[in-house]
Amino acid sequence: MNRRPNILFINVDQQRYDSLGFSGHPLVKTPHIDALAAKGMQFDSAYTPLPSCCPARQCLLTGVMPEQHGGLWNYGGGGSLPIPPIDADRPVWSRQLKEAGYRMAYFGKWHAHPELDPTDFGYEHFEEPPNDNYETPHKGEKHVVSNNPWPEFPIGNYETQPVEACHTHVLAQKCIDAVGEFSKGADPWHIRLEFSEPHLPCVPAEPFASMYPPESIPPWENFEDDFVGKPYIQKQQVRNWKLEDWTWEEWSVYMSGYLGVISQVDDAIGRVVEALEERGLLEKTLIIFTTDHGDAAGSHRQIDKHYVMYEEETHVPLVIRWDGVIEAGCTCSDFLSHFLDIPVTLLELLELPVPEGYQGKSFLPQLMGTPAIAPREYGFSTYNGQQFGLYCQRMIRDRRYKYIWNATDIDECYDLEADPFEMKNLAAEDEDSELCKEYRKKVYQVFSELDDPLVTGLWNARFLTRERQEQNG
Repeated sequence: MNRRPNILFINVDQQRYDSLGFSGHPLVKTPHIDALAAKGMQFDSAYTPLPSCCPARQCLLTGVMPEQHGGLWNYGGGGSLPIPPIDADRPVWSRQLKEAGYRMAYFGKWHAHPELDPTDFGYEHFEEPPNDNYETPHKGEKHVVSNNPWPEFPIGNYETQPVEACHTHVLAQKCIDAVGEFSKGADPWHIRLEFSEPHLPCVPAEPFASMYPPESIPPWENFEDDFVGKPYIQKQQVRNWKLEDWTWEEWSVYMSGYLGVISQVDDAIGRVVEALEERGLLEKTLIIFTTDHGDAAGSHRQIDKHYVMYEEETHVPLVIRWDGVIEAGCTCSDFLSHFLDIPVTLLELLELPVPEGYQGKSFLPQLMGTPAIAPREYGFSTYNGQQFGLYCQRMIRDRRYKYIWNATDIDECYDLEADPFEMKNLAAEDEDSELCKEYRKKVYQVFSELDDPLVTGLWNARFLTRERQEQNG
């Protein structure tokens, strides 16, 4: 087996697990991503370390949780709290690949350091998107939203340029050109292809702008959440975004753009894979497709992410294809912390040392078709605040229950078998039930093993591991 494959890492921004063809969405067309899954391995239990762009990408870069690398929330804009950038001298796996002889290129969204760019972390070439996804200079109105409170997010608009001129396809072409250039030599290559979509505002070009008429899109099963028994901040988020009066009529317009731009990204990915096939490189190339985190996109009447740990934000798609090595069409259901576990897995695959302190767990055995010795027991994620200041959350989930410790509000506990759409908070009924006490202790177990200072601090450790009655006594 070739232990030094080319590595094409495709990452998209804010992709819901359940909004791809292979994961079962009834409408969305993603034939090229579906083909990656059909010819490789899909992972149906991958979770983001933190459901926000910068901290998640910094986890992927550094191999450690946000509470270790220090990037606790997005830097820059949106009223974000100031935060120092991650230490540029941290050991990063991309530098190791460069030192091992890989040619390195990075195309697209960065969002891992406010001052340095990928060339400071091992990549020899870096190009950002031609324009940020918030800037859509060539747009026209496709669907009218009469009460859109955020004109900077042109919901219901479409890109009037040909799709080949959109930055999804411009980036794909840059990737194809780099593959052609790197393939002239004998050295293996690693290319990161980072799309800004389907992050809002979701402005697709034709034919994708017309692919999903709003009236054809049914509401999510958890759209009508009344937030009874939920943390106060969730309802406040709806107010913050000024979406209290939005019905599914408005949300279906948002979803039309969201699904349309997902299909547009899929088309761009298809062009890259086709170029690899034409050059005879598929058996020499390990392809990874994933995302940083998900998107509420109308579930629980929410938009974007922040202050929630629902499946829509934390559960992420992950697909890996390597023709001739990975069994085609297989599924791994072990829990992964994808941006922690991918670096460790790649380093183990390439027989490179894993830096001391990396917190990931290799899933190379699963990838090669052998059982893991000790797979993760839980999916987990953290949150540390954003626009509204500090608001800390710690989430774990197993095959049945999800528990969210909200440090300054009521906890959340969901029975995912009986309530897969997370509508009924069992912790609101009895936060001192045996179930809640058991899962608070599990929260402590998971995050103390990750050296999370919020959990291991004296007072919170006591709270999570002891009986409430003992404390009050």
